[in-house]
Parts: sequence; C-alpha cells; structure tokens
Amino acid sequence: MEKFDFSKLARPNVRSLKPYQAKEIPCRVKLDANESPYAPATALTKSVLKILNRYPDPEAVELKKAAADSFGITPENILIGNGSDELIYYLTITFGGPVLSPVPTFSMYEIISLAIGEKYIGVQLDSSFDLETGKMLAAIKKYQPRLIFLSSPNNPTGNCFSSDRILKIVEASKGIVIVDEAYQPFSSKKGFIPLLKDYRNLAILRTLSKTGFAALRVGFLIADRDIISEVNKVRLPFNTNSLSQAIALKSFQDKKSTESIIKAINSEREKLMNKLLTIKGVDPFPSEANFILFRVSDAAIVFQRLLKSGVLVRNLNSVVKNALRVTVGTPSENNYFIKSLKSAVAGNE
Repeated sequence: MEKFDFSKLARPNVRSLKPYQAKEIPCRVKLDANESPYAPATALTKSVLKILNRYPDPEAVELKKAAADSFGITPENILIGNGSDELIYYLTITFGGPVLSPVPTFSMYEIISLAIGEKYIGVQLDSSFDLETGKMLAAIKKYQPRLIFLSSPNNPTGNCFSSDRILKIVEASKGIVIVDEAYQPFSSKKGFIPLLKDYRNLAILRTLSKTGFAALRVGFLIADRDIISEVNKVRLPFNTNSLSQAIALKSFQDKKSTESIIKAINSEREKLMNKLLTIKGVDPFPSEANFILFRVSDAAIVFQRLLKSGVLVRNLNSVVKNALRVTVGTPSENNYFIKSLKSAVAGNE
C-alpha cells in the first residue's frame, strides 16, 4: 500500500504549527492550570439525565437568559460557546485578521490566528506588564487589525491593564477590541461590561472555567447584537451540550456557592503572596487573578525540583525570563507548595 505523507496535504500554515501543550503530568499537588481547587456543590438533576438521548438546546435559551441577567445585559447581546477558546476561534473565523494582542498573554489568540492562516501581531508589554500604549497605537495604525485581544487580568502576568490605556485602544481601533475577562471574578476591578453601551466595537469574554466549572467548557461572548449576529453565523449547531447547560444554569441560580469559592481563593491568594514575599530568591508579581507569577534564579531547575517533590506548576521561562506560575490551591496545597518551594530554591532535593 502506498505510503502517504499527510503533512504535505496539510495547509502550509498548519505544517509549521505546534499543538497546544496540555499534558497531564502525575503529581501530588496540581497547581499549573488555573483551575479552581474547589469543586462546586451543584448537582445534576434526574430530569437532565432523562434527555441525554436528545440533542441539546441549540440556542441554550435558558442558560443565555440566566447569564444575561447576571451580566446585566439582554440575551441578544450574548453568545455561548464551548469554552472561551471556541469563541476566540469563531471571532477569528468571522472577522479574519490581522489579529493583534500584547505579549506575553493567553497563547490561543496567536495559535488560532495562525491555524486559520491569519496574520498575528504581538506587541510587548511594558516593564510593569501594562499596555505599551504608544507601541499598541502604532501597531493599530500600521496593521489595521480587525481583532484586538486584551486579557485583563492578563494571563500569565496576573495584573489588570490600565483602564485608560484599554479605552485609548478601543477608540483608536477600526476593528473589534475583545477584553478577555476570564479572571475578572477574582479582580478588584469591575470589568468592562458596563461600557458596552458606549463602545460598539468593544466585546467581552467571560467563562465559568476558573470558578469551579472547568470541565463544563462554557464561555460567553458579550457584545453588540450585530457582532453577536455575525459570529452566530459560524457557530456549530449544538455546540454546548445539555449537561453543561444544565449545570451552568444552576451555577447562576446558586450564586452564593460560586461567590464563596471566589472569596476563599482570594483569601488564599493573599496568604500565598505574603508567604512568597518572605522566601529569599523568590520575586512574586501582584495578581488580580487566581494565580501568581513569580521569578526565581533558574526556572527550569526550580520547576524540576518542585515536580520531584510532587508539585506541578507552570514553567513560563519562554515568555517571562525565569518565571513560574502557580495556581492558588487549597490551604493544605498552598502550604505544601511553599514548603517545597523553599527547599527547591535553597538547592535541597
């Protein structure tokens, strides 16, 4: 039988790509993926289990109404996706490129753009991890991006971008500016949803993944109804399954449970930050998210020593020199991480 080189059948832009790395590495304490350490109390009802033989509601009507009410918008201003990743993909398919974002930031903006053959431009953040307004505005003028993604709070740096800088970018852009607020529930900032009425080219991304529902893959695009209408044209039918819709709906109906999880994580984040500040050789950065970025003398060595002790964090040396990112865990997980980190930076194995 003839041998096939399927890479030659792939489009040229796909051949050069590397898949997103989301490996499952065995460990005692998993603090690498910005997940909630607490599982929500929401349970499935028998009524949901009885309809598994049917396709899900293609418009997710009930969930859309509950989400819209929670966000203070109308259902016409919201589109539900299979996680924010799918919505980023839909936005890029719908409006095309060039696509612009600051860097370092969430890698899927670039990966999705390149995967579908669109030009991607990354503009370096300033020394405080804030938007470099001059460079951003210059890039907007030069490349005329159709889409600009701003993750605030930003992953992996953890900080919120200055509101006035974001608005300057929105006002300068002739395309759509998407503020990705995946980590906004943990932030002291209010977020940009209230400004949608003032800027038609502003869009917001939200998700349930960081507050205890990562397995559901439920994300929300919040935007002008004309933007929603265009993106909905490329949305795959039945893109949000019935189980995810049902549990997500209950999460909006039981806000107290989610709010208690957020409060617990924020409390632990403060304790974790204070402990990191006391460790010689560790330089943590302020965070408004459910994780903390910190710098050490040698990220690769410290990462491996932590892993040997059973703690998995994220090695971000490739985007922030000698930086690691740790997700805020439970009190016991955080204490074990701190103990292991002290040993790792001291050179003890």
